Amino acid sequence: MDDFTPEQVARGRALRRAQVPWLLAGRLAALALSLVLGLTPAGAGLVTAAGGLFGGSRTAEVLAGAAALVLLGQLLGLPFAARVRVVRGRYGLVTQGWGGWAVDALRGLGLTLLLGLPLAYGLYALTAWSAQDWWLPAAGAAALLTVALSFLHPLLFEPLFNRFTPMPPGPLRDALHALAAQDGIPVRQVLVADASRRTTALNAYVSGLGATRRIVAYDTLLAAAEPREVELVVAHELGHVKHRDVLTGTALGAVGAAVAVAVLGLLLSWPPLLTAAGATDAADPRSLPLLAACAALIGAVSGPAQCAVSRRIEARADRHALELTADPDQFVAMQRRLAVTNISDVDPPRLLELLFATHPSAVRRIAAARSWQQT
Repeated sequence: MDDFTPEQVARGRALRRAQVPWLLAGRLAALALSLVLGLTPAGAGLVTAAGGLFGGSRTAEVLAGAAALVLLGQLLGLPFAARVRVVRGRYGLVTQGWGGWAVDALRGLGLTLLLGLPLAYGLYALTAWSAQDWWLPAAGAAALLTVALSFLHPLLFEPLFNRFTPMPPGPLRDALHALAAQDGIPVRQVLVADASRRTTALNAYVSGLGATRRIVAYDTLLAAAEPREVELVVAHELGHVKHRDVLTGTALGAVGAAVAVAVLGLLLSWPPLLTAAGATDAADPRSLPLLAACAALIGAVSGPAQCAVSRRIEARADRHALELTADPDQFVAMQRRLAVTNISDVDPPRLLELLFATHPSAVRRIAAARSWQQT
């Protein structure tokens, strides 16, 4: 804590206390809505009513029901997201107007529908083939889709929310390319994301697999940080590539998606759940809210374990950055700058960290860097 002034510590804690209740309330509200719709006849009624607006066929019920579930979830989440945005705006972390925020929300909704409706259609085509064994081909398809989305994300989805321009030639770009070459990692491009039109927060990342791999730095990071600090951030991100975190994460995600589908197949064959949901079997479109509720519950239960794995991965990437640059002092300076500019709670309550944090706290990262320095 000695690395931060009392004012910086207090500011980070105040932001956390102001926004975390709204973030948690939004998650709980979304989960509660899913459970109410999935475990009572209300969801079945929603699917039937939505399908009836488009002719009442089985296909209409699947597609309109899926769309209705997505829209309800988005509408429920909007007040909580808006409140978090207001809080962050009071701390100077938001640069985007409400109009831009609304456009981003609509883009996100459109993307969710674009991906979700074909998935729902395909899934219920499989349940029509077999109400008992549908999950076998669905599990394989879920694994393949996870891999495909990981590869396509930087090419198709990232440009929907940010504009990317090549970093101008100069010492920093040369240094980042040299850092990647020193690490033995081929990088196609070094790009700058126009994050400043939304936020003042600092970040950088390496995205893509193989031919799509590129280093991306926020323009906010380039404007606020020293060049060596930018290198340290990128060295951390290169650590994810060096340890094949993206590839391993994609593989584990594919396995996890397949296992989740298998669990969903088991749950949707359990008569008490189907009766509670007002559905006859997995092939009945009225089981769609039950499917969504079970998926949401699986995600909520597995969240802390995923966060624990993520923190270990991030700590390993920190060690990689230190080993690659051999510059612990600048690493500490970089962690200070990130924490202060992003107004992070540098030492949050342990329970919150265990349940929700994907990265170690700033205090822990700095302590680990100093420990590394002494070895």
